[in-house]
This record gives sequence, structure tokens and C-alpha cells, in this order.
Amino acid sequence: MTRTPAGTASPGRSWPLGVTVDSAGINVAVYAPLATALYFCLFSDNDQEPEQRLALPYCQDGIWHAHFGGLGAGARYGLRADGEFRPNDGLRFNVNKLLIDPYARSLDRPVRYHELMEGTEPAENEELEPVLDLRDSATVVPHGIITATPTGPEPASNRPGHDLADLVIYETHLKGISAAHPSVPEQLRGTYAGMGHPAVIEHLVSLGVNAVELLPVQTFLDDAHIVEKELRNYWGYQPVAWFAPEPRYAQNNAIAELRQLVYTLHEAGIEVILDVVYNHSGEGGDQGPTLNLRGLDNAGYFRLAEDQRHYINDAGTGNTLAVDTPIVLRMVMDSLRYWAQTFGVDGFRFDLATAVARGPEGFNPEGSFLQAIAQDPVLAELKLIAEPWDLGPGGYQLGNFPAPFAQWNDRFRDGVRRAWRGEVLGEANFGSLLLGSADLFDDSGRTTLAGVNFISAHDGFTLRDTVSYAQKHNEANGEENRDGHGENYSDNHGVEGPTDDPEIVAARSLRVRAMLATLLLAQGVPMLLAGDELGNSQSGNNNAYAQDNELGWIDWSEPDWELISYVRQLIDVRRRLPLLRQRGFLHGKVRADGFKDVRWLCPGGSAPTAEHWKDPAFRSLALQLRGCAQDPRGEELTGSVLIIFNFGDHCDFALPAEGEAQWKIELDSAEPEHSADAVDAVTESYAAKAHSVVVLSTGL
Repeated sequence: MTRTPAGTASPGRSWPLGVTVDSAGINVAVYAPLATALYFCLFSDNDQEPEQRLALPYCQDGIWHAHFGGLGAGARYGLRADGEFRPNDGLRFNVNKLLIDPYARSLDRPVRYHELMEGTEPAENEELEPVLDLRDSATVVPHGIITATPTGPEPASNRPGHDLADLVIYETHLKGISAAHPSVPEQLRGTYAGMGHPAVIEHLVSLGVNAVELLPVQTFLDDAHIVEKELRNYWGYQPVAWFAPEPRYAQNNAIAELRQLVYTLHEAGIEVILDVVYNHSGEGGDQGPTLNLRGLDNAGYFRLAEDQRHYINDAGTGNTLAVDTPIVLRMVMDSLRYWAQTFGVDGFRFDLATAVARGPEGFNPEGSFLQAIAQDPVLAELKLIAEPWDLGPGGYQLGNFPAPFAQWNDRFRDGVRRAWRGEVLGEANFGSLLLGSADLFDDSGRTTLAGVNFISAHDGFTLRDTVSYAQKHNEANGEENRDGHGENYSDNHGVEGPTDDPEIVAARSLRVRAMLATLLLAQGVPMLLAGDELGNSQSGNNNAYAQDNELGWIDWSEPDWELISYVRQLIDVRRRLPLLRQRGFLHGKVRADGFKDVRWLCPGGSAPTAEHWKDPAFRSLALQLRGCAQDPRGEELTGSVLIIFNFGDHCDFALPAEGEAQWKIELDSAEPEHSADAVDAVTESYAAKAHSVVVLSTGL
């Protein structure tokens, strides 16, 4: 690495933030408005030479900056900030702590907590003001790697460009999908290249999913309590570098390998949505490590309590980022544009988005973050999905995020689980859920595409565990099973966990197929949890955040091939029948052809009354769909689809008369071997088996 003699810095410029390579060297710009000095620290490749500490002598509008000639891509670096240490006033400068550049594009190794990272000494009494920790942390903090403009296939050039209405999202962990895959070479398992292996791509394509939603791949921290338990952060919801791909998934070059993965998925027609965490930093609360934001501008980057020694903790992780302030909003927007342009991703899912959209007065649907996204020319046309809740006051905001945000609909998950385990259909709100949750989204002028439906996700039971466990079993997390959701709306069918009882096995399989059908036949955007199509289990663990092992990874050893085939069939039915993925809400209005766009039917053909929906014995009904009335797209759709939901015992359904047309059987969840290409047709009635979902079509 070429050394730059101290004192040769030129002013450079105060933008862009971070380290930028040019033909003459590098420009460094770091926001730290209350610091008294800012240092750019260089390290040798083998860490055998002393750290070279270069002062950034120029400061403009709170941004320290300088240009250093003779340096370029490949150099390893960190930051140090000097200033006052007055925690009670929100100031936590500690020049003894090496800081990771928040704008670093690449890190030389994963970030794992070490006690030397602590900015304060352990407090004997929480009421006492913290004391500065004088120990140097350079030996345990990863170094940033200066990067040049990436080369190779351009993943932004081959985006599939699917309409949101046509998406079938597959939520997966980047490592977990290939870590135990027998067809992926061992050296590639759990890596960016592992997910891009032909065996994984072929599986995704054969299923028919056309978007993957990846759990966080921005560099994250193995935090203190995980390290103490000798575990690893698996999910990745502890970010410390919002521009750098996680190095633990790379073989050599995380940037190049992730770009190649996105390009490969795009070539297969699969979009990439990233789960991003801008609601908090992995630095945690009062006693957390000083890794970057805390050491650069603690009071500016974080939302502090009235007693500025403490942090507002709306995210439940110890701190909350102040995204409503200009500099934090700038970092978030810079980061999002970087991932969209450099990696070509097709969208983002915002973890705990209520916290990101909250200002001093609370959640604001017209706040700075949501408005900045909506008007940004790079981001506004991407898929944007909010997790519409957090742990703060007024944190549950499902239905209140404005366009263009779609929202995770956890009410769909809970309602569908409740309905299929035997609860009253009206109390589970089953009818509204199937039609896109108009009660949540229609009044605000949104469409059915505002809701992302799911029945399982990374957080909670897998689908197989939902029908196999009545209680969570999180003992492996080392928290005495206190963590994770207490109510999963699950049902073990009489035996907790695995069983060889053929009747229970059959009943569980029926339930799984019925719930998957409910998901993929509902209006809205469906999301599958990776592995549910295989029958994957986490042994009843509903919070596998630290299980970077066989428990958390997808188990490919004994895939349920019948279930895989059935999921393929379901996705194909959704793809072929546009009546299942409409934008407009169906309210039973009359179309131009004289038919209502939707109606519910009892087995005998009559319409259910309000009393039916309240009756615990009302366990069988059908939903007839046509194109949405008074919506040009809907009026263009022809034919009809009939979906029978039989939550109870065997039941004969009278089929609506459709003139001379016959009803074609598209799918029967009780007979997964049925082929949609079959010529089976019925006219007057259909015998629906117990605990099944049936799809019929006519006139399409």
C-alpha cells in the first residue's frame, strides 16, 4: 500500500460523504459537526506496520474533508473522532475507538462484538455517569476497504421489470438457502455464489416465484449477548455499515459477488428485494459499543431521550435512528440509491418502517422520509414494502403508509391461521382478507397491491411448524424460551412436534396445502417463506435469529416432492388466472355485463348472511370472482373463478349456472396430484373433501 506523507492533504471537497477514488488519489468526507478533530487512519495489509493517522484539517458545514494523493482502491482504513465526552449531554466522543465509516463500501471481515469496542467502562451503578474507556479498539474493529467503480455484468441493466400485481415473492436468507443444499459445492454453500448456483436458481424458476426478498445483507454486527452465548447473528438485523455488503457471505469480493448474484437472478426472470434496516444501529443502547455513528455524532444520528444520556428505543434494540433529521435522511437516501444503482436491486422491504417514518410528534404519513422516497427518481419506481409497525408509541400503522409503499399484512397471517385451525370465520375476518383487506386499504384510495399477504415469514413459525407445534420451543436461543411470539395461532393436531401417526401426518398435510392455497388465491401480493414448499421445520423455534446452523438453514435432505409439485401448480394457477390478482377492490358492484364482480355462496347456492359469519358451525363457503366493476382493467376480464373453502367435513357444493359453459377444475388441495391440464369439467355440483380448497373456472 502506498503511503502518503502526513501534511500533504489538500482541501478536496465536502461531498460525496465517505471515501471516493479519483485519478489523483482519494477524497474523504465525514460528518461530525461537534468533533474537535477527525482522523483518517490507514492500516497495512498485514497489520504489521503502525497505524498511520492523517488529520482531516478542513471542515465545512459539519463535514470534515480532505484529498490525499497517492492513495487508491484496496487501501484499508478507519476513522477516529475527538471531542467532548459528556454522555449526560449526548456527547460520546472517544478518540481511542476506531470507527467504521458509515459510508464504507466494503469491510475486510465480519463485525463481531469485543469488549474493547466499548466506549465507556462498565458501570457499577446505572445512575452514575459513564466513564470514558481509554482502551484502543483498533485490533478488533474491521477496516474499511477503499473501492473503485465496480466492473463486470451490470445488474441494473437486466431488471425483469415485473408488475407488482404479478409478483410472487419468496422470502429467504441468502446463506440459509444454500448452506445445506446437497447440489451446491461445499465451498460455495452459504455464499453469494451459493445462492446463484444453478441448482438454487433452477428450484426458484421451477416453482414460478419471480421475486426474492433477502434478509439483511448490509454489514451487520454479532452483538454482545449473542457473542456471550457463543452464537452468531443469523438474521442480520444489527446494521453498522449501510453501504457495504456483508463480508461473511463472500469468497473474495462481496461487491462483485453480490452484483453477479443479482445479475444471475435477473437473467432467470427473478427480481431482488432487499430487507433493509434504517430504524436503528447495531451499536445498541447506553452500554453498547462505539463503532461509528455514536462516535461521530451521537446526538445527531440517534433520537435521544429527554435525559440525553439515554436513547429512545422504539426498535427494541437499544437505540433509534433520527431519520427525520437532514443528515440521517441523507445517509438513508444515499444508501438506497447506491444499492439500487450499483447492485441493481428491484426494491426494498423496510424493517420496522414506522420507526423510520416517525418524527418528534410520532408517525407521520406525510413525513420527510416517506416524501423523499416518493419523489426520488431512482427509488420511486422500485418495489417498496413497509413492515408497518415498531415498539414505539402508536407503533402499529398497518394501512396508514402512503403510496408507493406496500405493507406487510400480518392480519392476513393471523386470520388465515385462525380460520384454518377452527375459529369463527367472521372473527378471523376471513372474507375481507381473501379480497385484499379493503377495510385496511380501500378508504385511503389504495389498491389491493397495498397489502403483502403471508402466512409465515422468517420471524415466527415456519408453515410446517404452524401445523406441528402448539407452543414455541426456543431453548436453543439461550433465553429460557422467553423470546419470540407467544401466540402463533398454531395447532399441533394432537401431538407436539414430529409424529409417525398417519392420520396426524395426513391432517397436517391437508392444512398446509389449504393455507398455501388461501395465500396464493387471495387478492394482494403473496409472499412465501423459503422452505415452506419443502416442508421445512425449525423444530418449533419461532425466533431463529441466532441460529446460523442446521436449525436456521433450509433442510434439503428430505424435501416433500408432492408439496413442491403442489406449490408449482398453485403459482401456475395464479399466473394463468388474472381474476386472482386484480388491483381494484371487489365490493359486489354490478359490471357492465350485468354480473356482480364478487359474491359469497353457501354450499346450497344462497348468499351467507351476517349471522352465518358469526356461526361457529359455518365451515363451508365459496367465493365467485369476476373482473372488478367500474375499473377499466377489471371490466376487460372475462369469465369467472369459483373458489371453494371447505373448513369442515365433506360437503357437496352447488355450482352457479353459467349458461352453456362448464366449470373446469383448476385445483383441488385434497387431491394435489390433479393436473390443471385435465379435461375434467362439472356443471351442477362439486363434492369438496374435508379441509380443502378447490378452484374452478369458466369462460376464461
